[in-house]
Amino acid sequence: MLLEKNYDAEKGYKYAAENAQDPQLKAFFSERAQERYDFGHELKTEIRNFGENPDKGSSLAGDAHRTWMNLKTSLSSNKDDAAIEEAVRGEKVAADEYEDVLKDPDIPPSTANLLLKQKNGIVAALNKLKSLELQS
Repeated sequence: MLLEKNYDAEKGYKYAAENAQDPQLKAFFSERAQERYDFGHELKTEIRNFGENPDKGSSLAGDAHRTWMNLKTSLSSNKDDAAIEEAVRGEKVAADEYEDVLKDPDIPPSTANLLLKQKNGIVAALNKLKSLELQS
């Protein structure tokens, strides 16, 4: 599930970077897309370490979110503001999902450490997005 969510976030951030007007915001979104790509690879490695095959692709919910984001940004007079707003919403959901998985008492320590590191990256991105939201 978290693997799919990272694929979704990577695609969403790529889309936001392609459509951002502000060069700094474009760079921020590109960095987040790369970060989520890296998170996905870390998760795939962890999944393989436990003898499982990771799924590839994005989730239906992620596809629906991107479609809604496409519509919202195309209708918005300030596309950057709309993209920031959507990214904040997506990162809040992601942080909550990571937190839910981390509550599982049976999670292996190596996985918990990886997920905590990734969650902290998501929270850092969320905090940056919130500060960008306040500036606009």
